[in-house]
Amino acid sequence: MSTMTPQPVYRMMTSLTLRARTLAVAVTMATALAAGSTLAHAQLETVEPVGEVSLVLGNAYIEHADGRRSAAVPGSIIVASDRIHTAANGHVHIRFVDQALVSVRPDSRLEIVRYDYNPDQPASSSIKLNLEEGVTRSISGHGATAARERFRLNTPIAAIGVRGTDFVVNASSFAVRAQVNEGTIVMAPFSADCTADAFGPCLANAVELTGTSMQMLELDGSTTAPQIMPATVEREPGMMREEVNQAIAASEANADDKTAGTEVYLENVTSQRVKQEVANVAKPTTPPVTPPVTPPVTPPKVPDTNFVPQVAIATEQLQQNNLIWGRFGSGKGDLERITAPFELAQEGRDWMVGLGDYRLFRDSKGRDRVDAGLGPVSFELSSAQAYYDSGTGIVAMAVTGGKFDINFNTRQFSTELNMKHSLTGSVDFVANGLISETGIFNNRTGPEPATMAGAVSLDGKEASYFFEQQLQTGGIHGLTLWKKR
Repeated sequence: MSTMTPQPVYRMMTSLTLRARTLAVAVTMATALAAGSTLAHAQLETVEPVGEVSLVLGNAYIEHADGRRSAAVPGSIIVASDRIHTAANGHVHIRFVDQALVSVRPDSRLEIVRYDYNPDQPASSSIKLNLEEGVTRSISGHGATAARERFRLNTPIAAIGVRGTDFVVNASSFAVRAQVNEGTIVMAPFSADCTADAFGPCLANAVELTGTSMQMLELDGSTTAPQIMPATVEREPGMMREEVNQAIAASEANADDKTAGTEVYLENVTSQRVKQEVANVAKPTTPPVTPPVTPPVTPPKVPDTNFVPQVAIATEQLQQNNLIWGRFGSGKGDLERITAPFELAQEGRDWMVGLGDYRLFRDSKGRDRVDAGLGPVSFELSSAQAYYDSGTGIVAMAVTGGKFDINFNTRQFSTELNMKHSLTGSVDFVANGLISETGIFNNRTGPEPATMAGAVSLDGKEASYFFEQQLQTGGIHGLTLWKKR
């Protein structure tokens, strides 16, 4: 890997190493010659560097753990607990010891909470960043790639985990938006099951987003889970590369540091369209209006007799499928029909999407792309479990039918699921949208607030998704399994 490291990065890392050694010698001498406050200061200075500022535009400073502030300049050493502050014209790039790159955009505050990385044991890394306000772009390094279950970007209201990723986040105390340039992120709101002091992606109310989805994630005070939103601006890598080349060529006559100039143009251009999506997170001017409380409806004590399927499918049978739903704990107990315990479902499989206590796993057989030439495919409903939550209890709904069609040529899907219950009458869930080349699809559509996400087997013979939809009173949710006709 070191043979492929760009020369500027090698110089920076060498500089970090030399600075760290020099600093350690100085601290040792200071400790031998002084005591009291001097000793305390020396102990502070022994904190190992985790990164270095590689580029600064405009005004920015670093706030240290002891309250000191120093101007952010190229070459500034970054240690854990440092906060980077940018002014309205400020822009800072940080290159970390594992080759990760973080860009802190104007009017932003980013805290480096923890950055433990050992090049000899990258899988043992622990990395946590805290975007207190503003916009940041993060490109994962070796640490986050090798230990993705130990990487966390916190915001005021949500936690974000990654799978080796390049993503942009805009955060305030009211809302968070994120879009992925490459890879995958998992966003979840803070709760008793998702705390800021933990590491890795949260599972409770988590939603996953891939770079191929051409969508974004949004969380604000009006929702209990992140919502997948359409991206109104498409990003064209070829077009961006051409813009980069033009920008670099135009700047060469005046740029003293060609490396820094290239780096900033790359960051600016590749995130330009993303910035249009995430730069304007509106802060509500008035508190949200709480709707009037509807008297709860007492649900029946037994599920409808035509619940689908009538009998829970055995775990051994579910494991024969390419797609399988795993659940945490007992789930909904006797109402579970098409799920297996999490530990069994994940054996030899990759996590695709999830909702609440459920995760969909796929046996990808070492591949990550849907087979070519599948064309239009129609699926029939194999089995499903659906529920109505009135707010006072959960009851099973009957699934009476449905349809699911995917055109792999145009990467579009459409689905309809038909359900009923004595408390709700007939309810139809309808969704349509795009499917990525990795076989993941998601969308929020319909007259009522609704969300769904799922995946297909790479051979196009199986499909599955979760769904949620709010009704005037309560809401419905569930899981589905589909097979090619």
